[in-house]
Amino acid sequence: MITRSAMYIDGFNLYHSIDDLKIPHLKWLDLVKLGNLIIPKATEKLVRTVYCTAYHPGDSQKRWRHDQYLNALRVVGATPVFGHYIHEPKKCNSCGDKWQQPNEKETDINLALSIFNDARLDVFDTAYLVTADSDQAATAKMLRENFENKKLVTVAPPGRNFSTHILANASARIALNQEHLERCLFSAMVFKEGQPAGRRPREYEPPQGWTPPA
Repeated sequence: MITRSAMYIDGFNLYHSIDDLKIPHLKWLDLVKLGNLIIPKATEKLVRTVYCTAYHPGDSQKRWRHDQYLNALRVVGATPVFGHYIHEPKKCNSCGDKWQQPNEKETDINLALSIFNDARLDVFDTAYLVTADSDQAATAKMLRENFENKKLVTVAPPGRNFSTHILANASARIALNQEHLERCLFSAMVFKEGQPAGRRPREYEPPQGWTPPA
């Protein structure tokens, strides 16, 4: 019997884990392909991929790269769910300088609500939660206590430790590594109905001579 799987990605947690690797071409990551790589395909089918993110304000180049990536994800069937940024006043206690600090909002709650709502609608049998953020422990606990027939697998981004609090309510765990990501990169151009939809930014081009792992 084939059961249904869905993957829910904390976009910023995953992005910063990849950024810390200092291997920028890994950011051009096909999340649907990654989901299909990590699930046991003999017994599960990936039916939904949710990517929680937000546009960073004020940088047109970042916005363009983000749009290209989102376009590519939509082509392969991933669903972006958007939060937003707010600006909070900050002050340096030493020099007195003041500025407006952008802070991302809603990604955590969007991730939790996506899992809860999909569980309520019976979209999946197993949820794969990609984050190391212990704030999502409440999400894992909610799923275990309210949907006894649903399972949660905690997926740690590369270079990140598992949240012990999420683990306490998970049925299994998977640690992503560099090879997982290298095997799941988009091509330089992603097409939809024969037309270009997502173009890989030059900042995410692989180094010369790089080949994906077999």
